Amino acid sequence: MLDINVVIILTLMLTVASFNMISGLLIIILEKTNMIGILKALGAKNWNIRKIFLYQSAFLIGKGLLWGNIIGLALILIQHYTNIIPLDPETYYVSYVPVELNLWYILAINAGTFILSLMILIIPSMIIAKISPAKSIRFE
Repeated sequence: MLDINVVIILTLMLTVASFNMISGLLIIILEKTNMIGILKALGAKNWNIRKIFLYQSAFLIGKGLLWGNIIGLALILIQHYTNIIPLDPETYYVSYVPVELNLWYILAINAGTFILSLMILIIPSMIIAKISPAKSIRFE
C-alpha cells in the first residue's frame, strides 16, 4: 500500500514540475521573440537558437537543484543528529523518523532529475522553429 502511494506522489510531483518547467521555457521564448527573429535573420539555425534556450534552462535547473539540495540535506542532517521528528512507536515500531545519507543515491537522483528535465524541455523548444523572422522583429 505504501509503495503505491510513493509512485502516485512521485508521478504527481513529476507532472507538476514538468508543467512548471515547460511554462517557464515558453515564457522565456516569448520574452525573447525579437532576439530569435534577429538571430534567424542573421542566419542562425533553429537548433543553435534552441541550444541557447536549453543552456539557459539547464542553468536554471542547476540553480534549483543546488538550492533544493542545500535545503534537503540540511533537513536530513538535522533529523539525523537531533531526531526532531518523532513517530508513535506503537504504530511505526520506531520512535523517530530514520534517515539515511547515501552520496550515490543523492548524485543519481540529481543526475536523473537534470537529464529528465532537459529531455522534457526539448519538445517545447521546437516552437522556435515556427517563429518567423519578419513577424518577430516587428513584434515589439
